[in-house]
Amino acid sequence: MQNSTTDSIKPRVQVIEDEPKLAQLLIDYLSAAGYHTDWVSSGREALQRFTDFQPDLVLLDLMLPGRDGLDVCKDIRRVSSTPIIMITARVDEIDRLLGLEIGADDYICKPFSPREVMARVKAILRRVPANPKPNKPDTGDLSVDMERFEARWQGTVLDLTPAEFRLLHTLASAPGRVFPRDQLIDLVYDDHRVVTDRTIDSHIKNLRRKLSTLCTEDLIRSVYGVGYKLEL
Repeated sequence: MQNSTTDSIKPRVQVIEDEPKLAQLLIDYLSAAGYHTDWVSSGREALQRFTDFQPDLVLLDLMLPGRDGLDVCKDIRRVSSTPIIMITARVDEIDRLLGLEIGADDYICKPFSPREVMARVKAILRRVPANPKPNKPDTGDLSVDMERFEARWQGTVLDLTPAEFRLLHTLASAPGRVFPRDQLIDLVYDDHRVVTDRTIDSHIKNLRRKLSTLCTEDLIRSVYGVGYKLEL
């Protein structure tokens, strides 16, 4: 039987790649080397999956459906310093520099050897040791547990809908950061349904009302013309 404690401390590598065969090849090599893996095939769902999985390193393809790798890299860098290795078939120097300037830690061009990728992964993780990262944003009085799908304020469980929970989890992942409405739509509704800004505003209103029953302060602040942030 696999030891869950041992599994939980394995380095976690997320593969964001839309080509199934290439993604599976990378995952096979990573798994054989003892890494815990997750595969994401769309740029639109990348940030939410990153937040949920909390990897120690990301292998990120440049050409992705929905949202390209450069934008995904920027999204991740706004909330995390997790190492990112970009993978692409575009080899011109401008793309290479741009990928590194927006926060990528390394860059590999297709076609590549999986062994080369593994060598890069191991080298980066040696420099930045893998640390278990909680998927439970805990900001003092507020805690959000993704595994239990449960949010608490000062120990009292909040009765939230799934959309409200995902919204609170996203805001709590980076307190003080302003999340634009369109980004919140992508994060809360990763099934690509058509949702308007008013839907997010409605969820925020309900979330505020539920928080107000336990907290006298308005924790969720509106930034006019932009979006929302959580202040604690």
